[in-house]
Amino acid sequence: MKKLLVLSTALTSFGLAAQADITVMSWGGSYETSQVEGYNKPYTAATGKNVTMMAVDNPATPIKAMVEAGNVTVDIADVEYADAIRLCDEGLVETIDPAMLPAGADGTPATEDFLPGAITDCAVASIVFSTVFAYDTTKFPEGPKTMADFFDTAKFPGKRGMRKGAKANLEMALMADGVPAADVYATLETPEGVDRAFAKLDTIKGDVIWWEAGAQPPQLLADGEVAMSTAYNGRIFAAAVTEGKPFQVVWDGQVYEYDVFVIPKGAPNLEEAKEWLKFATSTEQLAAQAAWISYGPARKSSAPLVGLFNDGKTEMGPHMPTSPENMTNALPSSFEFWADRDAELTERFNAWLAQ
Repeated sequence: MKKLLVLSTALTSFGLAAQADITVMSWGGSYETSQVEGYNKPYTAATGKNVTMMAVDNPATPIKAMVEAGNVTVDIADVEYADAIRLCDEGLVETIDPAMLPAGADGTPATEDFLPGAITDCAVASIVFSTVFAYDTTKFPEGPKTMADFFDTAKFPGKRGMRKGAKANLEMALMADGVPAADVYATLETPEGVDRAFAKLDTIKGDVIWWEAGAQPPQLLADGEVAMSTAYNGRIFAAAVTEGKPFQVVWDGQVYEYDVFVIPKGAPNLEEAKEWLKFATSTEQLAAQAAWISYGPARKSSAPLVGLFNDGKTEMGPHMPTSPENMTNALPSSFEFWADRDAELTERFNAWLAQ
């Protein structure tokens, strides 16, 4: 019901949004703030064009619905990589010519400046984000250290927060059960591996509070509803650094991936959408976003420009998913796996949840 309410509220607002020069659908919260500060305000200053943001739990869902209904009121959407591949395969988003993207600050062509796989037929990556778990240090002064600890409610008592879905949870469950990161997807390709993941989830199912929007895990932790929660790393960073919350990220078993921009088929302002996309994914703007949230820029030339958080004192490097010290036992999310298996595993997850 909550998701339907969020979508209904967003869709009701589209009539107003359509009057704007461009409308961008994203995920809300501190992530949206980073996009407004890193992209939109500079874009408006440079062009005089207005940008309206729309927030939903997962932009891929309403984008698919709008395109199939022939009533598209959004120009750009920020979606997860596997969703972008699926939307592209289904012909629901525009193809993007990499030649239109600006070169890096040092003149390197975009196709060489973006990280591997960051440009696809229909999408351009902006950030590397990670699903991690975090805990309240007032509850565990010594703290959990591994993904196995997240699943150990005897050693670390308390409720757990987890995203309501199969993706990342199955991978984390296997890593908690002793499967090395390098073997996770080979294991999940087998019926036995999927069974093993769900069996591990069974061990904490009764202690889980399920979340759907990225802003929820920090709030669940702050309200004391959970002792630890999976979360997007940037949301925990924002709560800890900007709000002073006693939250600590555990990087062991992190699942990292790209978030990407797509242009829905039938976007009302197609040419303006392309101009915004070129601007937002330039070297300077991707680095500018990183001053507002701890997600790594998808361009190589942006990395040297990433310095302090907007508080002027917090070094961003150690808080990035791709920081070398955070990459031990880290798992790159397999977009190929999820593009092929998402529907099947989501159906099984929902059936498991209903049991």
